[in-house]
Formats: sequence, C-alpha cells, structure tokens
Amino acid sequence: MSDDSPFSFYQDALWQQFGASIDMLEQAVLACPEAVWSDRSLKPEYWYTVYHTLFWLDSYLSFPDENFVPPASFNLDELDPAGLLPTCVYTKDELHRYLEHGRRKCRETIAAMTEEKARERLRRRSDELSRFELMLYSMRHVQHHAGQLFMLLRQSTDSAPKWVSKAGVGVGGSLSQR
Repeated sequence: MSDDSPFSFYQDALWQQFGASIDMLEQAVLACPEAVWSDRSLKPEYWYTVYHTLFWLDSYLSFPDENFVPPASFNLDELDPAGLLPTCVYTKDELHRYLEHGRRKCRETIAAMTEEKARERLRRRSDELSRFELMLYSMRHVQHHAGQLFMLLRQSTDSAPKWVSKAGVGVGGSLSQR
C-alpha cells in the first residue's frame, strides 16, 4: 500500500485495476502485426482506436481539462466535434511512448489523490462527477477499447493477448519500476 491511511487501500485497488487496463492496452499494441496496424479497411482503423484511447486517457487525467495539452507529436483535433482524424497514421513506437506517458500520469494522479481530491466535483463536457468517478470512467474507456482491439486481433490473427488481473507495480512503487 502507498501508506497507512484508510484511503490508500482505495488508491492501491484503483491503480491495480487501472494499471491492468493500461497493461492490456499495451499488449494490444505490442501484439498487433503491421498488416493489421495499418489496415485502412478497418473502421475504425486499429492504430486510430489505440490513439483515441490514449488521447482520452491523457485528457481525463488532466485537471482542469482546459489545461490539457497532449505531448508534442499529437494535437487537439480529437476534441473537434466534426470528428477530425489525425493527418498521419501513428506508428506503434509513437503510440507506445504515448501509452507510457499515460501510465506514468495515471500512477502519479492516483498516488497524489487524497480523499478530498477524490470527492471533488468536476464538470467534463455535459457530465458532472467526482474525480474518483472520472478515474473509474476513464478506466472503463481504456478497458472497453482494449477488449475491442483484442477482438480485432482474434479475428485477424486467431490469437489475442491474455487477461491481466492486476497491474504489476503498486501505486506506491517507484515509477522507474515500470
């Protein structure tokens, strides 16, 4: 556990499950053959589903959301109501680096969360929810798309990565362990 406070139990449980969702997304990135990654006939395209998931993970971990700026090689087009797609196909390496950024940001956010911060009410677009609930919402979004990608891998390669029951490193561990 992170410390001996009663809230650390919830922090650790949240990280173990959120981290597992991110780990499963990472498996979907690493297991994808290039032919599937760049298959322009898939709708949505595999790489784009990965990008979309990572963009929203990054955005949902930004408080307040008006301050959100993705890493340098990405932009805010994903926020456009017209549904703009990125102008290029992102490579596995680019999106794997973005995934590592999201994993670090998620661990740091959970590690820094206090019970007061967890209860804080946030407005995200048309929803108002607690910061803790937003973390659960975001975790569900990552897991939803990891499952979608696993299904695409199974359909195209007759193989898919294994289920991850919990993250390998606790929230209180050093980020260099991951």
